[in-house]
Amino acid sequence: MRRAVLIGTLAVAALDMLDCAVFYGLFRGVTLTQCFQGVASGLLGPAAFRGGWSTVLLGGLLHVFNAGAIVSVFVLASRRLPLLARRPIVSGVLYGWVAFVVMTFVVVPLSAAHTMQITLPNILNGFIEHALFVGLPSALAARAAAAAATTTAVPLPSSPNPPHLPAA
Repeated sequence: MRRAVLIGTLAVAALDMLDCAVFYGLFRGVTLTQCFQGVASGLLGPAAFRGGWSTVLLGGLLHVFNAGAIVSVFVLASRRLPLLARRPIVSGVLYGWVAFVVMTFVVVPLSAAHTMQITLPNILNGFIEHALFVGLPSALAARAAAAAATTTAVPLPSSPNPPHLPAA
């Protein structure tokens, strides 16, 4: 399970940051450095954009931590609800949408960043990107963890004295 969560975390972190760099780079001229500082602004507020490489590094660490939390929640939920791992495309897309809504309308407003621009392109990109780059990798990590759990399960040792035979 740990390996699946680690790989899922790295995939979500890389894909999500790639989307930030490409989408916001094309539409708003945002650099990769600013993407990471944007994450750090959740803790530091606007000062994160004046912090240089230390806030870039902080943003990267926070981004990987958040990705790990998102993947871990899905993997753990799939242990209670195995259907999530058996149907990774549907459950992953739905989970990505939930993650986007929670991050956009709960986490960011409660953070030091306070707000993000709510525009139609941002909303459309957010739903599409979180479905494909957050939810789907999370669901695939859950499926991999479930498969690993079934192939590495160790059977319980049998009793030397089965209940129907008397002890010697």
